[in-house]
Amino acid sequence: MRGPDAVEAMPSLPPFVVDVGGLDALFAALRTRGYTVVGPTRRDDAIVYDELESAADLPAGWTDEQQPGSYRVKRRSDQSRFGFAVGPHAWKRYLHPPVLRLLSARRDGHGSAFVVDEPQAPPPKYAFVGVRACELEAIARQDQVFLQGPYVDRSYEARRKDLFVVAVQCTSPAGTCFCASMRTGPHVGGGADLVLTELVGAGRHVLVGRACSDRGAELLSAIPHEPATADDEREADSAVQAAAGRMGRTLDVEGVRDALLQNPEHTRWDQVAARCLTCGSCTMSCPTCFCTTVDDVLSLRADRTERWRKWDTCFSVEFSYMHGGSVRSSPRSRYRQWLTHKLATWQDQFGVPGCVGCGRCITWCPVGIDITVEATAIREAGAGVIGSAVRTESSDDHC
Repeated sequence: MRGPDAVEAMPSLPPFVVDVGGLDALFAALRTRGYTVVGPTRRDDAIVYDELESAADLPAGWTDEQQPGSYRVKRRSDQSRFGFAVGPHAWKRYLHPPVLRLLSARRDGHGSAFVVDEPQAPPPKYAFVGVRACELEAIARQDQVFLQGPYVDRSYEARRKDLFVVAVQCTSPAGTCFCASMRTGPHVGGGADLVLTELVGAGRHVLVGRACSDRGAELLSAIPHEPATADDEREADSAVQAAAGRMGRTLDVEGVRDALLQNPEHTRWDQVAARCLTCGSCTMSCPTCFCTTVDDVLSLRADRTERWRKWDTCFSVEFSYMHGGSVRSSPRSRYRQWLTHKLATWQDQFGVPGCVGCGRCITWCPVGIDITVEATAIREAGAGVIGSAVRTESSDDHC
């Protein structure tokens, strides 16, 4: 089983430089090796992840503006291919699909027993192009859930084992990003086969990169490239460091876990519940949330049955329903469950928080609820200072 640790095991090879035109060779090399290439593209006034035929499908010259409850794409002054943050979709939709058929069975010819149909065809061999550091960390979080526990999710394993990752370090953080606070970016630490940093300016448009696995080195041999100079490396590092200083949000995580666990009745939960629509948009856009439900569907003639797994959300009343009613019937209890799990009990389970600071839950919340504001408010409740760790508007400001 290949995972992030296996990718990191190989020391980085000497850095290289690829002209932006070399992206065509990159796509061609991946497709020649049997990969289905998935990457960012502009569609429906958003930058989303989808299957790409060539580098021409990348959102050249486009960027995004994100604030609580607000997302817009707009033109850049250059032709950067990766000059944006993250969109509404996470990579998990390919590794952990929103809807998945688990089983299909039918009655045999005599009608006395059910016969399980043959397993579905194997999933595509994916290559992800344009993965950010925070998203690599999110994939690692899902690896812990689906691969590293006592029960392995075979569907996830099948999609994950042959995954080829081309990471692109973020140089254009959004107004809702806070990966630097979560120590998950914008610098790519590991988990990728190739790591690129796009540099645009002064009449030069290149990608400075490094190969971080045997497969990455092999693929690089099919792409025209030159050795990177010390100046190339410094410029790339400087661009990423500058992005770390331009995060739209910050969150001081010191003491957040204990504060969340020790303040289940704090009045802040009532304040956020008064705004929360319990729509589940935050969990659907989150790259780490993994909760699902299972439905059994029987045909009208009762001769065929199917079992389907679908994404679910802890914001749904039905999510915690047991005989007699829902355990979490109020918006207050459901929001508290989500935030406490994300920043406290997830850490108890897996040793790391369930949040990677991508900011999607802030951007795609219809009322602009900000996880950094709410977590800070609970943490600083005893000090009587609300929101001092957040460099933006208060939680009462929303679209």
